Amino acid sequence: MRAPKVLLVVSSLLIGLVAADWQFRSRPDLAPPRLNITIPATKDVQKGYLFLAPFAGYPDTPTERHGPRQAAPYIFRDNGDLVWSGYGLYSIWATNFQAGRWKGKDILFSFEGDHNAGYGHGHGHITIFDQHYETIRELRAGRHKLVDKHEFRIVNEKTGLIEVYQPVPRDLTAYGAKPEQQWIVNAIFQELDIETGKLLFEWHSLDHVSPDEAILPINPGQAGSGYNSSDAWDYFHINSVDKNSEGDYIISARDACAIHKINGTSGEIIWRLNGNKSDFKVHKEAEFCFQHHARWFPSSEENIEIISLYDNSAHGTEHSSGREVRTADFSSGKILRLNTTSWTAELIQGYYPPPGHKLLSKSQGSTQVLPNGNVLVNWGSEGAVTEYTADGKPIFHAYMDSGDLGKGVENYRGFRFNWTGLPNEDPAVVALKGDDDKTTVYVSWNGDTETAVWRFFKVSAGFGSKTFLGETKRTSFETKWVVPSGKNVGNVAAEAVDKHGRVLRTTGVAKVEAEVLPAGHARGASHGNITDKSQKILGLEEAPSSGWEESTIYKIFRWAKDL
Repeated sequence: MRAPKVLLVVSSLLIGLVAADWQFRSRPDLAPPRLNITIPATKDVQKGYLFLAPFAGYPDTPTERHGPRQAAPYIFRDNGDLVWSGYGLYSIWATNFQAGRWKGKDILFSFEGDHNAGYGHGHGHITIFDQHYETIRELRAGRHKLVDKHEFRIVNEKTGLIEVYQPVPRDLTAYGAKPEQQWIVNAIFQELDIETGKLLFEWHSLDHVSPDEAILPINPGQAGSGYNSSDAWDYFHINSVDKNSEGDYIISARDACAIHKINGTSGEIIWRLNGNKSDFKVHKEAEFCFQHHARWFPSSEENIEIISLYDNSAHGTEHSSGREVRTADFSSGKILRLNTTSWTAELIQGYYPPPGHKLLSKSQGSTQVLPNGNVLVNWGSEGAVTEYTADGKPIFHAYMDSGDLGKGVENYRGFRFNWTGLPNEDPAVVALKGDDDKTTVYVSWNGDTETAVWRFFKVSAGFGSKTFLGETKRTSFETKWVVPSGKNVGNVAAEAVDKHGRVLRTTGVAKVEAEVLPAGHARGASHGNITDKSQKILGLEEAPSSGWEESTIYKIFRWAKDL
C-alpha cells in the first residue's frame, strides 16, 4: 500500500508549496496566479510588463481544484513578480486586459461581464481605468445590444471597436437545417465614440456573408444547433476587428477560417483571405484556420498589405466521428504578406511552440508585434505565453499554471506594455514580532511601479511623532524589512520613495502583532513558507519564485518513490 502514501505525501507537498508561496503578509487577501517560467527572459525582450487575465478552464469538483484561485486581470514582471492584481477591482469575469491611450492619457481596459464558456461568448461592457486604478468609463454597445468579450480596439485615442453576438431567426433549410433549426448568430461589430457612446458605424455579417461560407456546418451542431436562440448556429464567430488609416476594417471570422477586409463607408467586402471563398491564392505555409486576433501591420509597399494573426489550427469541439477538429498539430503566430495585384498570400514569419512544448490551443490566443520588432504569442486555452525575436527565436516562455492548480488554466489574450501605475489607495503594511523577539515589517502597494525605496518609522503612542528607523530597497511586490536590534517599537509606518528621492505615499500605522506561522512551519525557514524538510527534499535553499521546473517535480517523485 505504498502508492497511496506516496501520492498523499506528494500531494500535500504540492498544495503546501502553492498555497504558501504566493501569499503576502501585508495583503493576505491576494492569491494571484503563479507563472511557471521555462525560458527565463533574455536581455533582448521588449521592455515592459506582461498583461494577463488567466482563469480556470475547468470547474472545480469535489476531488479536483483548478486555478487560478482568483481569476482577474494581472500585471507581472518577467520574473513572475506581481505588479498589480485586479481581483475585486474588476469584480466580475474579465478578459482581454490591455493598456492603451485615450484622450492623450494612459489607461487600462478590460471586458467585464458574463462568460459563456460553452459557446465562447461573453456579454457585458468595457471598463476603463486611469493610472490610479480608478474607473473612469464603462462603455456599452449601441442600439440595445450587448458587448461581447472578444474585442475592444482603440482607434486614434477617440473611438473604440467592439463586437456583438446577436441570435436571429432565419430559414436555414438551404444550409442543411431542419425546419425547426431556425436560429443563427448575426456577427456584428460597432465603432463607438468612447466618451459619448455614440454609434458611428455598424456592420452585420448576415448582410454580406452567406452561411455557406461556414467551415462548421449547422449539423452536427459543433458551432450551435440552431434549435433556440441560446444555441444559435455561430456560422461566422467574429473575434477581432481592426481599422486602418484609410478607414477600412479587417475582421476575423473564426468559424469561417477567414479574414475579411470591409469598406469603412459602405460595409461591402473588399476581399476575403482564406476560407471557402478566398480572393487570394494562399501558400501552404500561410494557411490558417479557427484563428484569432487579426491585426494590420504597417507596409510601405504599394498594393501590399501585412497582417498578423494567431493561427489556432484547432477548434474546441469534436468531429461527429469522435476526432478532434484540427488542421495542424500545433498552433502558431503568423505574419502574412498579401499582394493585391497578384492576389497571393505568403508567410513572412511564423512563431511556433518552443522546442519541447506542444501547444495546440482549441480556443483563444493572440499575436502581438512589439515596438522593437519582437513578437509576443499568447497560447489561449493552453495557458502560456512566449516572446520571440523577429526571426522566431524564443527568448521568454511561461505557463500560467499556478502549481498543482494548473490543469486547464487559460488566458484569452496576452500582451506586453509599458505602464506607470500610481495607486490612489495607501500602501499596505504589517509588523510582526516572532518568537526570537525580532520585528519584521512587510509592506506592499498594489499596482505601484515607481517605488524604489521603502523608509520605515517608529510611531509614538497615540500615533503622534515619527522616528526614522531605517530604509531598504524595494525588492518585489512585497518588501520585507527587519527592525534593527535594540529598537523597541510598538507602532510602525512606512514611506514609498521613488528613484528621485520623492515621497510618493505614506502607509497607515501598523501596530506590532505576534507572528502566526502555518502549522508545522520551522522557525528560520524561508519566507516562502516551505518547511526545512521540504527544502531538503527539493534541494532548494529558498522557495521558487518563478514556478516549477521539471527537475523539481522529478526530485519530488524520486524522493516519494523511495519512501
